[in-house]
Amino acid sequence: MPVLPVHVVTGFLGAGKTTLLNRLIGAGGFANTAVIINEFGDVGIDHLLVEAAEGGEPMIELSDGCLCCTVRSDLVDTLFQIAARVDAGSTLDRVVIETTGLADPAPVLQAVMATPGLNERFRVASLVTVVCAATGLTSLREHDEARSQVALADRIVLTKTDMTPPSEELLAAIAALNPMVTPVDSRADGFALVLDDAAVSAADLPEDEPHGHHHHHHDVNRHDATIEAFTLTHDRPIPASTVEMFIDLLRSSMPRQLLRMKGIVRTVEDPERPLVVHGVQSVFHPPVRLDGWGGRTPQTRLVVITKNGNRAHVEGLFAAFTGQIAPDRPDAQALTNNPLAIPGM
Repeated sequence: MPVLPVHVVTGFLGAGKTTLLNRLIGAGGFANTAVIINEFGDVGIDHLLVEAAEGGEPMIELSDGCLCCTVRSDLVDTLFQIAARVDAGSTLDRVVIETTGLADPAPVLQAVMATPGLNERFRVASLVTVVCAATGLTSLREHDEARSQVALADRIVLTKTDMTPPSEELLAAIAALNPMVTPVDSRADGFALVLDDAAVSAADLPEDEPHGHHHHHHDVNRHDATIEAFTLTHDRPIPASTVEMFIDLLRSSMPRQLLRMKGIVRTVEDPERPLVVHGVQSVFHPPVRLDGWGGRTPQTRLVVITKNGNRAHVEGLFAAFTGQIAPDRPDAQALTNNPLAIPGM
């Protein structure tokens, strides 16, 4: 039974999500793709969408092989319908979800990760955030949803740069929220947004950290007042049970402060096959194994995005669970097997 990759395209109102999606579909390469639109705006993917919205079939097949629909009820129901179509013989390679402009993308990711029956059929491959060069700075300053869209992104696309170039203030605001991702200009020569179906989040991070250390923090020296992204790395294999305990304690102690964690873990049980870890807030997708490291250095690499100054807390937990002994720092046993310990602390 194939597990379909899901790519989420988000961005604040008027950022140009549908225009970008139209452009990508028009460029080809979207055959065997299910495209889900969870708002119906003035510009559709195709004129057939209008017919579908007026009472036709909830899903229609476009001329290039795309399966398209507009969500008027529940995204989960729509994904189950797609899974049923695959079971009935439809050939699909991926799912692309365009969110409404006012949506925090976290619940969309959580629906894929946590819904029983869905998390066995779908997995989140990437979150693409569209930012308008003209209005993006105002959106980031005034709306929590816009900040969340940028902070959680795996890729950031700047639009409407033909109208106005992105300001230094906008680029700085994006870098403060998400220092791990360099924005790309949708109007630049040769621009092509390739949706990598094989993406496993942090597995394709550049290996620019020095090796030979048990635990190295990648300090980007750029962080928003409330949102911060950083990496946790570890060279030695980690027991799978330790990884599970670390994640359980992390999400129980900061369910709202942990925005996203994604990456790969080198485990004691199967060090040659990395374990993929991916969570949004307190919801985590069931871990899966890759076939190998793909020529990269076998090493645990986790990208963590938190808010409200919780970096030291996360790093302390990771150090404790990976055996980083230090004065005034509890070890894993003290955190998990101490009858005097406060739950979640």
